Amino acid sequence: MAAPVRDRAVGARPAGGAPASRTVRSGPWLLPGHDGRLIAYAQVDGAVLRWTETRPGGPDWTGPDVLPVKSVTELTVAQGRNRYAHLVGRRARGTGDAPSAVDLVHAIQYQAGRPLSEWRSAGNPHAQRARTAQMGTPTAVVDTSGALHILVATAEGRLALRREDARGRWEPWLDLEVAAVLDTPAAVATTTGQVHVLAPTRTGALTWCQPGPGAAPERGPDLAVVPLPGSACGLETSPGRITYYLTDAVGGGAVAVRPGSWPVPLGGTPGDGRHTALATTLDGHPCTVLAHRDTEGRIVLGACGAEEEHHGVWWTDTGAVCQGDPVLARDGLGRVVLLALTEDGGLALARQDDGPGLSLGDWTLL
Repeated sequence: MAAPVRDRAVGARPAGGAPASRTVRSGPWLLPGHDGRLIAYAQVDGAVLRWTETRPGGPDWTGPDVLPVKSVTELTVAQGRNRYAHLVGRRARGTGDAPSAVDLVHAIQYQAGRPLSEWRSAGNPHAQRARTAQMGTPTAVVDTSGALHILVATAEGRLALRREDARGRWEPWLDLEVAAVLDTPAAVATTTGQVHVLAPTRTGALTWCQPGPGAAPERGPDLAVVPLPGSACGLETSPGRITYYLTDAVGGGAVAVRPGSWPVPLGGTPGDGRHTALATTLDGHPCTVLAHRDTEGRIVLGACGAEEEHHGVWWTDTGAVCQGDPVLARDGLGRVVLLALTEDGGLALARQDDGPGLSLGDWTLL
């Protein structure tokens, strides 16, 4: 199951291309729209930039559209089965010597290429304004009912959850009653209706899972690995079963781990960013495709059979250099798409070629 990629640096911009005029603060994200067109997002100062495929499978794109949002310092984007894109940001506001008031804000894109809804506050889990400035970066996930769940580390290192009820109204904040959470958690919604969560600590990784759709999350087994903060992602690798991919803070290599099982070393030299994982079918077999940025800033792509990491992951160094974390998605024709932020601040993608295995074509600029 080889995964060759043509060796062309992402940062190489062909004649006629223009670098992005704003510095990207977070992202990118790549999501399939309701009509099969891919949508890419990136956060810059004062706005979210959005690109949209002109038709399912591309290759042409429109954008970037500039979607203004004030005072948002970090952003995350989540999507449910209805294909609505939920944008959740950490907003910091303050005047003079007064401490910043920090809350979380939320907007929705219902259809590809359409305007965002109004940005609305989702509040924060702190009782004292001065503590809100130490609140972490949020994670968002949408369950099978369409309810949005927001998770965030508090100033005290606890993990707080706020979610929508059946009518779309915010429930009260729920304290998941742990301490020493270091960084942004990873969360996954399964096709069986549950939300799973991993949170890194200094000595390991904590997990939660809903016992049933709509139930309060319950503590699961701690994982026998110490994740590098900010490195973990989760993927449903079989119905209702989650595999987490992360960087081992002790050994430095990539690891796959399922709650209740021993970690499986995947090797490599990942950098300090987050892994991304995608479920797809290659040569008729269910597979997992992985990507991350290595310690030298190059994008590394991997593939293995679903839940067969112990048989080995086929890694390919693409030779392409990027900023931030690369992301994966499938386009409207079912092809794997790899999106990355170029060295000069633009967005570029490579799309799966026809043929056996996983081979990506040339990079194209949005």
